[in-house]
Amino acid sequence: MTERSVLVVLYDEVQSLDVTGPVEVFNGARLATGDRGAYRIRTASLDGAPVRTSSGLTLVPDMALTDAPDPHTLVVPGGNGSRAPDPLLIAWLRRRAPRAARLVSVCTGALLLAEAGLLDGRRATTHWVAVDLLARNYPAVDVDPEPIYVRDGEVSTSAGVTSGIDLALALVEEDHGREAALSVARHLVVFLRRPGNQAQFSVQLAAQTARREPLRDVQSWISEHPGDDLSVDSLAARASLSPRHFARAFRAETGMTPGRYVERVRLEHARRLLEESADGVEEISRACGYGTPEAMRRAFVRALGTAPAEYRRRFCPGPALVPAKTPAPVAHRSATPSKGLL
Repeated sequence: MTERSVLVVLYDEVQSLDVTGPVEVFNGARLATGDRGAYRIRTASLDGAPVRTSSGLTLVPDMALTDAPDPHTLVVPGGNGSRAPDPLLIAWLRRRAPRAARLVSVCTGALLLAEAGLLDGRRATTHWVAVDLLARNYPAVDVDPEPIYVRDGEVSTSAGVTSGIDLALALVEEDHGREAALSVARHLVVFLRRPGNQAQFSVQLAAQTARREPLRDVQSWISEHPGDDLSVDSLAARASLSPRHFARAFRAETGMTPGRYVERVRLEHARRLLEESADGVEEISRACGYGTPEAMRRAFVRALGTAPAEYRRRFCPGPALVPAKTPAPVAHRSATPSKGLL
């Protein structure tokens, strides 16, 4: 089996999970494949000295970057230290990163790649808090704020923290097949695998949570019953409010209209069923409240620029699983991260 060397760049104020997440995935693949040489994992800092992470942990690298051989996969994690990087680190990336067969950034590691000119002319993403900064400071980069990771040729960028695990799982699947990646995902108790196009936020996190309990209950009801009557009149009755009062209060407390919220919940649920189930488009359209496949197709084209069948073909991570007869509640891996996680 071909050995693929992995080099992870370390620097002061790096985000520890951006480092350890991908490392655990690649190490897990060594165990899953029964070949401990499947990935040769090394870490390196500029001078080989220990670095202190943004959470206060100390990481001891294997070597100095100047002594590191050219890797197959170069991983550049994010962290608070990416906001004012050492010029010597940027110079090293500019000089050495193009020699790697694969270049990967996690979270705000994309800022380091962009500063080194390695994302010019490429589509890329980063943590949701930093997408505006990336777009503003590096206009040559085609910044996509939505996906949890983006792959553009040999360069891959990912969003905040745990999306680095998703991207690493995608690379393991590419290198060693779905079963190896599935084994790693099971061991780490994570999904295999969230498709890269999946939004950084579910609609429940993108929207604000209503302060008043009746409105919060309505938000939960919408998420759990996307195929039901979710008209303003119906939802207002559930909240024991007049339609006008309900619509005004819902928008004030969640930041979007009831209709927009319902639209996004239905789209999110339909995307998940297309990715994870064997249900047909007609069945999914009914389960998600669209009524007809044509109505769902129009919603997909309007929001995503592609039809449901094409979406499934492009983004289903593997063979269809089993029919999903009832809506499943949205699973969140974590709450919205704070600035300290960048």
